[in-house]
Amino acid sequence: MQEQLPRKPGATRLTGQQWKYRFMHRHDVSLARHSRVAVWLILLLCLTACAGRHYEQPFAIHRDAHSGGSIVAFNQAGDVLASGGWEGALQLWRLPGGQALIRWPAHAGSVNGIVFIEDDRQLVTAGYDGMLVKWSLDGAVIKRIETPAPIMHMVAERTRGRLITGHYDGSVRIWSLPGLDLISERALHPASLKVVAIDAGSQRYASADSAGNVYVWSESGPVKALESPPADAWALAFSPDGQWLLGGSWFRLYRWNLQDGTLLTLPTEHHGIIKSIQFTPNGSELASISRQTDSSVYFLDPVSGATLRRFGQHDLCGAYISVSPDGHYLATTSDDASVRIWDLTGSKK
Repeated sequence: MQEQLPRKPGATRLTGQQWKYRFMHRHDVSLARHSRVAVWLILLLCLTACAGRHYEQPFAIHRDAHSGGSIVAFNQAGDVLASGGWEGALQLWRLPGGQALIRWPAHAGSVNGIVFIEDDRQLVTAGYDGMLVKWSLDGAVIKRIETPAPIMHMVAERTRGRLITGHYDGSVRIWSLPGLDLISERALHPASLKVVAIDAGSQRYASADSAGNVYVWSESGPVKALESPPADAWALAFSPDGQWLLGGSWFRLYRWNLQDGTLLTLPTEHHGIIKSIQFTPNGSELASISRQTDSSVYFLDPVSGATLRRFGQHDLCGAYISVSPDGHYLATTSDDASVRIWDLTGSKK
């Protein structure tokens, strides 16, 4: 018989499961203490690394613009900014001052795409409710289309009059502008779409899904699968010369060579998912914003991934970034519900 150790008077004998729990609890407490130390060390290293760096600050911060920000987009003239949020509202802002103009309920769910059309007299929005809607600037509905699945992202190419929507069910649809007539639809992806992109010069489209697939195709041509990235691509943008497709993921940029489909991974200063990217009008910089464990706003070198300009970050996860067509303004939105606007020319510093 196994010898029993003496117990203190009044002590309760612990079962095997209770001993296991006590050991695991102490182990978890120890891990938690070490984790807190690690977090503080990481924060200290980040603060040390950031010391002396210049972060450009916005001239306008509209807090509580939405329940949570999902998208921002400039008109072609660069004098109006539109923003959309989780609650489905659309808000217009007047530039250069950034004053609020008009607001209306646009979707029964998050606004996941905004495009100005018809010489900025109208705009098109896409929502998680699956609706594609054309509006006048006073909020009146001109045309409303119900699609079969939630729209996850939408972009347009005005020169050719094309608009593309990527859907939760993996399908993509191409629409004409300004009429919003359906040109083609494909059940292209085996998983939910994350992002779509258009290359104006080569008339190509790109899309990425939650299963890590990235495709490039044209309206009449075959679909080309690019080399799979190590993690999902959450953002896509064609380079202005049409040679590369850029993607955003955890901490890194992806750059696909569109001749052979091969992939190069570029490190960045972002510490989370690069959620939204856009080339600046001159094509030399890539505007980026990140989320999850980060809310940083940078202009990156699309060749190396190095940071060229740093902007004041959001309070919570970054959602979307947009640069005005004339390169004058930068706008962002995030989970902190704010819309922020920068003057890139320095005239408001």
